[in-house]
Amino acid sequence: MTTVPIPAWTPIGVLPPFDALAGAESASRSPYNVSLSDVVLRFGTTSDRQRVLDGLIRYRAALHAVGLTVGFQWLNGSFMENIESLEGRSPNDVDVVTFFQLPLGMTQATVAAAAPQIFPMTPPQRLTFKGHYFVDPYPVDLASPPDRLVKLSAYWYSVWSHRRDSSWKGYLQIDLSPAADAAASAQLRVAAGSGATP
Repeated sequence: MTTVPIPAWTPIGVLPPFDALAGAESASRSPYNVSLSDVVLRFGTTSDRQRVLDGLIRYRAALHAVGLTVGFQWLNGSFMENIESLEGRSPNDVDVVTFFQLPLGMTQATVAAAAPQIFPMTPPQRLTFKGHYFVDPYPVDLASPPDRLVKLSAYWYSVWSHRRDSSWKGYLQIDLSPAADAAASAQLRVAAGSGATP
């Protein structure tokens, strides 16, 4: 799928839900399909943000290690906002919904048994997970029954397309494939070495 540029934040410090100038048929709408490298280049502007991006890349590596390489991820949360200006703080993590296809011969149970840490279920497990990866994870199996998949997609879209104050906002989509991860990781190391600041 073709990627689009990550749009600038709106005056209220969020990604726009769509590009009003691009027309109704444009791909420039939320969730914006972007590259992992563009996410690193755009959002890896401080050491706190770089730590979150490093965690995201390590989380993706853990998914890839158990064979989850086909699908896509939606990225959102305060990490996608200009939270430093909005609330005077750094983002603590990035919210990630991973829509994945299981490899042939594998079930969710076998994946969970092989790597229980990548799908934390209990509150203590999630807290430990977030402290390690700086990711708030939500897995969705693309082989779910169609009605469940539609309900989950509608749920995440409805929750993620607004801030708590009800203002509209957009979010991003990246491919789950590991093809671009090495380059993104190298870009992150360069950003960290340059002492990037906002």
